[in-house]
Amino acid sequence: MISRDEAFELLKKYNKDTFHIQHALTVEAVMRWYAKELGYGDKDEYWGIVGLLHDIDFELYPEEHCLKAPELLKEGGVSDDIIHADCSHGYGITVGCGATIDVEPEHEMEKVLFAADELTGLIGAAALMRPSKSCKDMELKSLKKKYKSKGFAAGCSREVIERGADQLGWELDKLLEMTLKAMADSEDTIAAEMSEH
Repeated sequence: MISRDEAFELLKKYNKDTFHIQHALTVEAVMRWYAKELGYGDKDEYWGIVGLLHDIDFELYPEEHCLKAPELLKEGGVSDDIIHADCSHGYGITVGCGATIDVEPEHEMEKVLFAADELTGLIGAAALMRPSKSCKDMELKSLKKKYKSKGFAAGCSREVIERGADQLGWELDKLLEMTLKAMADSEDTIAAEMSEH
């Protein structure tokens, strides 16, 4: 398996924008948190690498998101299972070039990535509105209020988040609460890594 350091170098080869790097690190940390929480603790690094690389093609090829990823990941020596997982987070979504991603999330890890990816963006945007700029003091009810406000973080698809919860067989509240906790628990680690970047 590709090591975490190799995965991070591969990410940085195609992603220079600080926002994209931070999103990748956030999804990595959230995926690691979920691995431990859902009983896959021995696979937390693997789940994390999937999270780290999920948007590898987005900065350079936004119109072909999840379509260019296999090529970039293969070149970087990434295994087919990770490529499948990363492409599956676009399942059912029509990208800018008109293609609809047909790689379906199968494993629980892939379903978590699908469900949590968009949601981390929404939670991150909600945190920035707070005086603390942090998730640590955010309560579920204030997150739900932001979630229900259509104009807030409009780029984060509620439909995708809800489809993600359905695929996992979870209530939406459970997904919101767990992802908020995952981000709060990981905030300091992400900040430390971003300061080195």
